[in-house]
Formats: sequence, structure tokens, C-alpha cells
Amino acid sequence: MSADGLVMLAEPARLERDVRKSLFLAQAAPVTTPADALAFVRAVSDLDATHNCWAYRIGQDYRSDDDGEPGGTAGRPILQVIDGQGFDSVVVVVTRWFGGIKLGAGGLVRAYGGTAAECLRLAPRVPIVRRTRLTFHCGFGDLALLQARLPALDAVVEDEAFDAEGAQMVIAVPEGDVENAIGRIADLTRGQSVPRVVV
Repeated sequence: MSADGLVMLAEPARLERDVRKSLFLAQAAPVTTPADALAFVRAVSDLDATHNCWAYRIGQDYRSDDDGEPGGTAGRPILQVIDGQGFDSVVVVVTRWFGGIKLGAGGLVRAYGGTAAECLRLAPRVPIVRRTRLTFHCGFGDLALLQARLPALDAVVEDEAFDAEGAQMVIAVPEGDVENAIGRIADLTRGQSVPRVVV
């Protein structure tokens, strides 16, 4: 079950195209924090290029930058493409090397937005799954079996803290599978481990 139909990039993507003698290069990457997004912008921006325009969307956090192009002609169209294609947790940088022909405001919107759109359209994507965190203690006798069975529950181990008796676990399971995961873990440990939802 995806989070409201949202998707994220499966891996970084790039696309180059010429628009009236200007070269446009779109580079996109999956990110989890604004700091990650800005680090990607710094890493792929070409200081010799005319402009490095960008946008990111991470949940409710978003930002865009025209990098010297007329206001609203580059960063905002890139952000609109991200939102329009249902992406989250993504950053896109579109770099332009000016080719001598001015594109005008409408031409810039089409060039930046179009390059970003084509890059994302061709990129491999995966659905975003909302997850609920569960915590429980598991004795050493059940730990190996439980670790072997967690992938079948589509559970992601977020934390394991070991003590004298076993491990305190924090896992994340798909929202719709919480009751099933709690029941399976209780069954596998013969009732010794009963997960509770982390609030």
C-alpha cells in the first residue's frame, strides 16, 4: 500500500537535452532530509555552468531556487514537475550552459520544467509505503528465527539494543500489516515477545 500514491526514485537519474543551442542537464536523486538535498545540489552543481537551478520535496518540506534566472522560471517549474509526477523524497538539479539564444520567460519554464519532467519520467521509481514502528524484547533463543522471518513481514529493523537476555528491537512494518505482524511475532516467540506500537 503506497502513501497516497506517492513514489520515490529507486536510484539517481540524469538526462541531457539541447534547447535552442543551450545544453540542459537534469540530475535527480532520492533524499531523506533537506540537508541531504542541499548536499546533492552542492555536489552536482557545475560552477562553470550558466545556472544550476533546483528543487526538492521531502514530505511537507520543499524548496526551489532559480539561481539567477528570472524569478519563477526555473526552480518553481522543477518543483511543479516533482509534485505533478507524484514524487516525494527527491531533489532535482537542472544545470544550463547558455548557448547564445535567449529563451524568454515561457521558454525557460518549458526548458527547465521539461528537462526535469523527462528525467523523472524515465527514472526507475518505487512506491512509498507508510510504516508503523513496533518495539518488543526478544530473547536470544528466538532471535535468529525472528530475524529470518522479519523480511516475510516486510519489516525493516530500525534498531537493535542487546542486553543480557536478548535484544530490544524496533521495527517498521507497513501500516496495513500491523496486527498481522504483532500476531506473527507473538506466535514465533510462543508469546514471549508481544510488540507494541511506538507512539
